[in-house]
Amino acid sequence: MTTKDVVLIALFAALIVILSLMPPIPLGIVPVPITLQTLGVMLAGAMLGPWRGLLACLLYMLLWMIGLPVLPAGRGGLGVLAGPTGGFLVGMVLGAFVVGWIARRLTRPGLTITRQTASYFVACLVGGVLVVYAVGIPWLNAVTGLGWQKAFFGSMVFVPGDAIKALVAAYVATQVRRAWPMPLK
Repeated sequence: MTTKDVVLIALFAALIVILSLMPPIPLGIVPVPITLQTLGVMLAGAMLGPWRGLLACLLYMLLWMIGLPVLPAGRGGLGVLAGPTGGFLVGMVLGAFVVGWIARRLTRPGLTITRQTASYFVACLVGGVLVVYAVGIPWLNAVTGLGWQKAFFGSMVFVPGDAIKALVAAYVATQVRRAWPMPLK
């Protein structure tokens, strides 16, 4: 790992922290608020690649696990894992890896801007939404006892917003990669 890799990992962990500190929007349907964390996760995976994206999310996870108030509403600490959002937070690490892995396979020099953006969008949807939900919804069910159906359908209210985040992340990743190409590691 180079110094540049370490700096990029720290930079994207800081970006996720900044996006996490935007005030959460509670919905009332499920005990999980709308936040911008997943946008940072998608950007980390799409712009850094699978391993550096994963490490940026692990660094972010380490920060809140040791108690720093870097989660929405200024939360932090290991106790967050026992709450309804714990699975979504853990899923973000795997999600960043999957976004980067798919992006590395679908994007390449020479693609049109539209195809490049579409490739990033697919990567962000699969890793940043599907994978995060695949970990978060069972966790939500287990922790809250909502039941599978209520946990699943309650979480579906987040899909439109997460799709918009995926589109934003895809657009940003495409534009940044055009101006500053770097390998996806």
